[in-house]
Amino acid sequence: MKRRAAAIGREALAAEIASLSKLGIDDLRERWKAMFGKAPSRDISRSFLTRAIAYRLQEKAFGGLKPSTQRLLAEFADDGANGSALAAAASRIVRPGAVLVREWRGISHQVSVLEKGFCFRGRHYRSLSEVAREITGTRWSGPLFFGLKRSQEESRDGAR
Repeated sequence: MKRRAAAIGREALAAEIASLSKLGIDDLRERWKAMFGKAPSRDISRSFLTRAIAYRLQEKAFGGLKPSTQRLLAEFADDGANGSALAAAASRIVRPGAVLVREWRGISHQVSVLEKGFCFRGRHYRSLSEVAREITGTRWSGPLFFGLKRSQEESRDGAR
């Protein structure tokens, strides 16, 4: 997604965000009302007010979330509002360049995701399951071992 040029300079934006910490709670509530169109709940902490206003300032200067991310968040919000468990977990697709880290028996193991396959300890593997087998000595689902997939028990019980 292209980012818009800052409506105000980066230095001015940084100064404006820094000045938020000097505002009193009533001033922060007024600032919130001006930026979000309605008064904040009395339960919202000073820290949250400051962070939300700072985020909104940056969002106005540089742009907000991608439409696809907004849709995904809206889906999760709808599922939560209906009281149902989130049926569709966010897809956990790893892109080339990502590094997966898994601790196994006190040792941290790092796996690099390549265009085709994975690199572990300088060797190329076609699948994560091969890497998991190399680490554990037993047959494992690689995506499950590295936390990219939920176990059947977690899916059934609605855990996580």
